[in-house]
Amino acid sequence: MNRPISPGEVQTSPPLWAVLPLLWLAGNAIRIPMIAIPPVIPLIHDDLHMSETQVGILMGLPLGMFALAAVPGSLLIARFGVVAVATTGLAIATLAAGARSAATTVWMLYAATLVMGIGISIYQPCMSTLTRLWAPTRAWLANAVSTNGMVMGITLVSGLTTPLVLPLVGGSWRSDLVVWCIPGLLAALLFLVIAVRGHRGPAAAEGMPRSGWPNWRSGQLWILGIALGTNNALFFAANAFVPDYLSVTGRGAMIGTVLAWMNGSQLIGSFMMLMVPERLQRQSWPFTVFGPITLLALIGLVTCDGTWLIVMAIITGIGAAITFVVTFGLPALLAKPGEVHRMAGGMFTISYGFAVTIPVICGAFWDLTGVPWTSFVPIALCSVIMTVFGTMLTRSAAQQR
Repeated sequence: MNRPISPGEVQTSPPLWAVLPLLWLAGNAIRIPMIAIPPVIPLIHDDLHMSETQVGILMGLPLGMFALAAVPGSLLIARFGVVAVATTGLAIATLAAGARSAATTVWMLYAATLVMGIGISIYQPCMSTLTRLWAPTRAWLANAVSTNGMVMGITLVSGLTTPLVLPLVGGSWRSDLVVWCIPGLLAALLFLVIAVRGHRGPAAAEGMPRSGWPNWRSGQLWILGIALGTNNALFFAANAFVPDYLSVTGRGAMIGTVLAWMNGSQLIGSFMMLMVPERLQRQSWPFTVFGPITLLALIGLVTCDGTWLIVMAIITGIGAAITFVVTFGLPALLAKPGEVHRMAGGMFTISYGFAVTIPVICGAFWDLTGVPWTSFVPIALCSVIMTVFGTMLTRSAAQQR
């Protein structure tokens, strides 16, 4: 059920036919800049002489910004309005993502990536607000379209970078990153048009304080945050280390194919959950079934080759997507009425704070041992924690119905 308009909100929304493509494009824009890096990591690695730990830091920096800005992002929306914040976030993320192409040192690359992460983190709290504000009677559809845009962005950049974009730009990782800024630029410009035309979002009412601070003493909140954090860590760390792992084990020619299938198969998981009745989505089977399957698939990424390697990549993508969809929706089931935003803000802060450390730990394992497959040990542990905590949460949600 859609929440009624709160004091201080103005609901002047674009037509639904314009809203859905815009939210889909924005979903593209906040995922493509991050996933544009893994397919060209070997090129960046050689050009900037990076260590594996530095590769882990590169993947972890945006996640760190997501953790730091989850609650402040909500406060910015209350102060300036959701459209203004969304436009600013997309613009910052896109310009910074493009600036990475000019980096001549690791530290310059880090700096641009850090600013990009800030822009994405500013936009992320806008997602649920925009779906409710712009499509109050079709919020479920708008949310599904926005999420599909995120997954499709991941699929496009993973599948098209190696066979299409890199050959078109002469094999330059710098030009490749610029090309993948186009969706973000379009989204920011379209949001700017909406802002100029006066479609505004929530604004804090005069003299009315708004509490968005999570209950940090809630054990359930921490379990929820870690469950989502292990899911995020599993996905981003796998994208970070599969390319270099395949490269050093003599399977570099399969990097593009494996990444494309691992990320593209998330569409399968996303559509599977769209077809499952809501009452079944709330049960624990997504974790008890797909948690162990994801663990086995991660082991397969290390041990398999050829066709079986692609099969393991597909299973990893499907498992990660299904558990993500369920975990992402748990605050609405677990939180008390009127406190969903507090639980969601805390969940994002904890989850990305947890996820940011895993790619770094993976790289450190590789550097310290000199054994490439050890970088997948922390990723495998994430799948175990995700399974246990996710099962606990879904059973708790079932008891609260």
